[in-house]
Amino acid sequence: MKQLFNIVNKESRIILGLMSGTSLDGLDLALCRIQHAGFKTKLELLAFDTIAYHSSFKQKLKQISFKKENDLESITLLNKEIGLLHAQMVNQFLKKHHFKNEDVDLIASHGQTIYHSPQKFRVNDFLGNATFQIGDADHIAVNTKIFTISDFRQKNIAEGKEGAPLVVYGDYLLFKSEIENRILLNIGGISNFTIIPKDGSFNHVFSSDAGPGNTLMDQYIHKIDVNQFFDRDAKMALQGKVNKELLNALLNHPFFEQAFPKSTGPELFNLSYLNNAMIKSDTLNLLPNHIMATLNWFTAQTIAIGIKSNSNQKKDFKMYCSGGGIHNPLLLKNLQTLLPEVKIEAFETIGFNPDAKEAALFAVLANETVAGDYAVFTPTTLSMGKISLPF
Repeated sequence: MKQLFNIVNKESRIILGLMSGTSLDGLDLALCRIQHAGFKTKLELLAFDTIAYHSSFKQKLKQISFKKENDLESITLLNKEIGLLHAQMVNQFLKKHHFKNEDVDLIASHGQTIYHSPQKFRVNDFLGNATFQIGDADHIAVNTKIFTISDFRQKNIAEGKEGAPLVVYGDYLLFKSEIENRILLNIGGISNFTIIPKDGSFNHVFSSDAGPGNTLMDQYIHKIDVNQFFDRDAKMALQGKVNKELLNALLNHPFFEQAFPKSTGPELFNLSYLNNAMIKSDTLNLLPNHIMATLNWFTAQTIAIGIKSNSNQKKDFKMYCSGGGIHNPLLLKNLQTLLPEVKIEAFETIGFNPDAKEAALFAVLANETVAGDYAVFTPTTLSMGKISLPF
């Protein structure tokens, strides 16, 4: 505990953020030097990599993720296996970038989400919102010899919130601006956005999931070609046309009528969701390229709906995008078509690697957990995360 006390009292800390999202494609590792905390937070990205999961491991994850019925032994074993795998990836990453494990003060591990259950989707109990991430942090801490903070979403759940999106805290500390209104859009498996008015306090910041990001497109292309995990450069979607009947069926769900903020996941947006929409719209014989074009527009439209509903009709926002979706040129084009009043900028223009953003934001949360400023956030928010000792 003396060692942890010394870390807490440092002026700056080296923190490794780990993020594996609902796309189940691999682990993002962002090594950050973070000075101070709260409004004084300054983050320097020292190194970043994405280490892909092996295809057999992806398949193992897919067998247990986002399903109501599951095998408890498989979940129990995967909880340990992911912890060991992430520890191995951490050691590999640090060696590659010429850092010693003892150079790192903290690991911030998001874990692997396997189920997210907002209360609004359940009618048979009154337990409130719930979420579940696996990848045991004690195995990470012991096998890296680094203090590990994990399970960030549970405190947010305990406060009566939905546990997602949590990026709002780091978005505010790192990317607030005094000269422009900003929308920070992350298009991962699920899309989420943060709206930060210029000169606004944290109470004026708004963050929510919008709906599916890449998840439906990724699931569908993998179904028709097991060797593909995403529509690279939107090659398939660009060969198709949007089918209005299928699009309307996809949009016809109570989730899109719920008030913001809200959260969701692949538990809802999956191949069964797509198949039901195709049955309702009589499009089961639609060619794959037209289905992919429609899914691409569907993602863009749900994002546009969320942003238009919450930006108070202002037209002077600049939008900075991150996540895997930024590598889909058709998706970005569709977004600009649907949001002509919003200027879409590359995230690099505000000095940050968009692929590293989410992993780095969990490093910020870990920093706030050990050294946060109560003048910015509440004590309960600042105590997110459970601490695993390395020995």
